[in-house]
Amino acid sequence: MIGKVQKHELGFYETKDKPTVEELQDYYANKYYQEASSSSYEFNYSKDELEYFRARNERYYSVAKKIRKTGEGSFLDVGCGEGFGLSYFKEQSYIVKGLDFSSSRVLSQNPDCLSELVTGDLFELLKIEIESKNIYDIIYLQNVLEHVIDPIDLLNDLHNILSLDGVIILTVPNDFSIIHKEAIRRKHIDEEFWISAPDHLSYFEKNSLVKICKTTGFNVCDLLGDFPIDWYLYHQGSNYIEDKSVGKNAHNARIELDRMLAY
Repeated sequence: MIGKVQKHELGFYETKDKPTVEELQDYYANKYYQEASSSSYEFNYSKDELEYFRARNERYYSVAKKIRKTGEGSFLDVGCGEGFGLSYFKEQSYIVKGLDFSSSRVLSQNPDCLSELVTGDLFELLKIEIESKNIYDIIYLQNVLEHVIDPIDLLNDLHNILSLDGVIILTVPNDFSIIHKEAIRRKHIDEEFWISAPDHLSYFEKNSLVKICKTTGFNVCDLLGDFPIDWYLYHQGSNYIEDKSVGKNAHNARIELDRMLAY
């Protein structure tokens, strides 16, 4: 038991007292997206950041193409944000669809993808996709699994809309990782800052992510990681939790290093 979370039998941590479906919908409709629209996304990205987004999508596309042995098909981006994934896979001749709460972020960064975007409550939209039994060859689930009330149910449901040779590209924050636990032990940080209910209701690292995927019937074909920004917690001059003012510099350095490693 750690703070307000508990360890699931599959190894990931989850919030002890989860909200109801209605409470979570109300939270996202009336608070989360309003705050995120003004703080989580940039109006203008640097050249390095745009190249980082593209390199990340190139990486995912390359792995999916190798697994599926084809570079074409249908693509669903659940919580597509600003549409960088939509734009890249559309460029690769995929038939794409994005789901998100609002069109404003796609409009600002990838307006050519507006016709492929469906807006509304993200969880309701995903439910409609599952109930409609629409089939996709690639499903993007980028930083979504940690937000849902029951991640096991979600992964089980996605079998209904994934083609027989389909691929789910799933990303989550690396929480309760060795890096985090050691940073606490060495007193580089004094709290589990990554616990952020109701934004995040579940917390995964590599082993628990693999376990939940295998338990829900998925074959884990590959594991990729971004440059671990949490390494900066180990240096006093770059510890962005102890000193919030260095956060932007840590982010920029991570972007540069991740791009360099990608090539």
